[in-house]
Amino acid sequence: MQDPYTVLGVNKSTGQADLKKTYRKLAMKLHPDQNPDDDKIAEKFKEVSAAYALLSDEKMKARYDRGEINPDGSEKGFSGYRQSSARGANPFGNMGGNSSHSGFGAGFDAEDLFSNLFGGARTRTQRPKVKKRGEDKVYKIKIDFLDAIHGSKETIKLENGKTLSINTPNNVKEGQQIRLKGQGRPSMSGGPNGDALIEINIRQHPYFTLKDNNIHMDLPITLEEAVLGGKVTVPTIFGKIALTIPKNSNSGKKMRLKDKGIKDIKNKKVGDQVVKLMIMIPEKLHSVLKKNIKKWSSKDKEEEIISVRGHLQ
Repeated sequence: MQDPYTVLGVNKSTGQADLKKTYRKLAMKLHPDQNPDDDKIAEKFKEVSAAYALLSDEKMKARYDRGEINPDGSEKGFSGYRQSSARGANPFGNMGGNSSHSGFGAGFDAEDLFSNLFGGARTRTQRPKVKKRGEDKVYKIKIDFLDAIHGSKETIKLENGKTLSINTPNNVKEGQQIRLKGQGRPSMSGGPNGDALIEINIRQHPYFTLKDNNIHMDLPITLEEAVLGGKVTVPTIFGKIALTIPKNSNSGKKMRLKDKGIKDIKNKKVGDQVVKLMIMIPEKLHSVLKKNIKKWSSKDKEEEIISVRGHLQ
């Protein structure tokens, strides 16, 4: 065993309070329950505990500082130590409270020392072993815009080959995660499985967009519908409805369809659908229409330009 001061990273002047604080920090970090199946860390934990056991005992610490005992607590020149150690016996001798002992003793146990320091001693059969849960595993799925609003049933294949059918909730958001308890990675120490986290990605819709709780869309209309008005069939997230276009509607005019948006999960308020009118001129304009527009615009052309773009001058 190495010098106990070196093992703990302290010096001879370190007080008992700081010594205890140092050991607590190291013991928590190196404890086997925190490092399952790591034999090297387990040995390091025992070594740290043995070093603390020696230095926390004022009498043993004083004897070690005077050079009377070895780092393992055995007497200087104790020939039987190496022999018993080679045979697989406990290398820590007989732990006792007086100065005549020849080592830490057959009763020394790093786990008992740890338990005493962290809330009272327990017997080995009584001490519950902390079993770390398995890691969570993130899976990403893509769903359609309308499925994100109305909910859907999706199928996902886990990394262990298992296939699950899941229900996505209504009004699920981009990046939102659905937790499937116990469907993550298995524990390496016999604890519970981790969880599967299903991250939602939403495909863009060809004409709907969502802002807050409102559905927005651009509605193409003809020149005739813009000038004369009329009824137009408009899609919504709930189905198609008839929308009345007022006469002399300009491109960019917004019309609101009340309660055709989504319901806020928290305050239960329902949004609207906002329809933006977009006048579309056909690529092949009818010759008669061209003549009439030219004839109509030639009368008060300057006044018309001022009324339309005068604010830009």
